Amino acid sequence: MRMLTMKPSMRFVLLAWMVLPTGPLVSQKSAPLKIGMIGLDTSHVTAFTALLNDSLNPDRVPGAVVVAAFKGGSPDIESSASRVEGYTAQLRDKWGVEIVDSIEKLCAKVDAMMLMSVDGRPHLAQVRPVFAAKKRVFIDKPFTAGVRDALEIVRLSRESGTPFFSSSSLRFVEELQAVKNDVRLGGILGAFTWGPAPLEPHHPDLFWYGIHAVEMLYTIMGPRCEAVTRVRTDGADMVVGRWKDGRVGAILGIRDGDRSYGAVVFGKKANLPAPIQKVDYRGLVVEIVKFFRTGNPPVPPEETLEIMAFMEAADLSRMRQGAPVALSELINQP
Repeated sequence: MRMLTMKPSMRFVLLAWMVLPTGPLVSQKSAPLKIGMIGLDTSHVTAFTALLNDSLNPDRVPGAVVVAAFKGGSPDIESSASRVEGYTAQLRDKWGVEIVDSIEKLCAKVDAMMLMSVDGRPHLAQVRPVFAAKKRVFIDKPFTAGVRDALEIVRLSRESGTPFFSSSSLRFVEELQAVKNDVRLGGILGAFTWGPAPLEPHHPDLFWYGIHAVEMLYTIMGPRCEAVTRVRTDGADMVVGRWKDGRVGAILGIRDGDRSYGAVVFGKKANLPAPIQKVDYRGLVVEIVKFFRTGNPPVPPEETLEIMAFMEAADLSRMRQGAPVALSELINQP
């Protein structure tokens, strides 16, 4: 597996994480896993719960049910403060989910955890008791609000022997997976992805929503981007990455105009579009349940760290008037 260029201590963290023991989470494969949720301030909590708990849903993902949750919430983010009570009520009243008053109590009631808080800043503090309880955990976007916290989450995962993964749902949409694996490409030379990128003042620019277009780019290109350059206007961001093997990939984060998602993949034999017709969560939830069962993350930790560095480096490039910024500057920070 390819590794980032990073200081030896961080390389040890990742290598140790990669050889953590895995295996069945419960002895009976037919027994549904009991899932806990942390942070009930995003529409993802109701959407994921409907996919897992609704026996009449034709798109239901079998094998797990949400049984308990911790409300959380961030008073200084309007989209969190204004919605947390409504989503909490839906989980409690519609789905019968037990609401508890601490993450420690939640850990005692479940087999695995979904950390859903829409604010990435508390994710490190919220995941600490989860790792201490050795519960496998999916961490929703934004993974954190900076690379430093991301590095610490990886360290805690290794220290506790507890794997995690984080991903945008866009990674698993059918159109993107189909074009990535299309034999007509004859090998991937580059890619261009686009999607909405509204800003939130408590997070680096791309972390809040631009993560989706970045995750799509990494789904196609894979890791080992070396440096990024960013051009910003009030209505959009263009971020171009240079990969170690000479390939180039770019994202357009849109604030003005049509905010659809899409991609074009440039191959040795063909250039193929991937217009995203439908964005849903089922593909991601399928991967989450599979991860909870096996302990094998579909997105390795070093790729998640690189995605975080890509986005934070884009902020540095903007501050430096579009100068290229090496991702190693972020990954190797003290």
